[in-house]
Amino acid sequence: MSTDPRQDWREWHEAREASVSAPYGLLSLTGNHWLSDHPEGRIPAVPGEWRADGDEVVLTATGEDGLTVDGKPFTGTVRLAADQGQAEESRVAAGERRIVVLRREGEWAVRDFDPDAETRRAFRGIEATPYDERWVVPGVFRPYGETRSVRVENADGRERGLGLAGELVFALDGAERTLQVAVEEGGSLWAVFADATSGRDSNRFRFLKPPAPAADGTVTVDFNRALLPPCAFADHFLCPFPPPGNTLDVAVPAGERRLAAGSHG
Repeated sequence: MSTDPRQDWREWHEAREASVSAPYGLLSLTGNHWLSDHPEGRIPAVPGEWRADGDEVVLTATGEDGLTVDGKPFTGTVRLAADQGQAEESRVAAGERRIVVLRREGEWAVRDFDPDAETRRAFRGIEATPYDERWVVPGVFRPYGETRSVRVENADGRERGLGLAGELVFALDGAERTLQVAVEEGGSLWAVFADATSGRDSNRFRFLKPPAPAADGTVTVDFNRALLPPCAFADHFLCPFPPPGNTLDVAVPAGERRLAAGSHG
């Protein structure tokens, strides 16, 4: 990183646009298919027969399905666990498409990532506000005694649990604000938030991912790196909406705001 925060931000923004528009980036998701919606095992958009069986998914395919598993043409039956890595690392592929096995709250789904997705071809960039130091503020993370789970609506209309580990406290416009946050692997924080620009000058909600707090709980809160959620790029993601209390009553016109005009959505 350079010593110029503006240059760092420009490089971050360019890397982010490159990531979401990569062949198997967020823009390439063309479907999220719940197996419970297809009890006969056939998903119209995805070759093969897919059935949930306890802690695994059973895939059965013939040569006509044109599937590969672990990079080799596949026929027969294989038991699959949920994919953990990036979409391009999924075990199952159909030509250039990557078929990702997903589990949420005990329900199984398969996701279809296609480099030729219309959303990817139509992408014109991410509208973001250039770096402004006023949106970098000191904060403190106050952990709860134990993780709390709240039910929140997701972008697909279903309610799911959202685990929250504590509160992030900081000041904006001279007043103390708090956001409920999760702690991710590695210790970094994650907040789903809205503000007075949401749904007008920016997406209806955004993500914020501050670094891991110091031992005393102090952490830098940088809204210049507010992120569009995955569902801003493709309709099939299951993003959680902000939990109660995570809508700031102040405008935060910083960071990523929405897809550039002409892009999908």
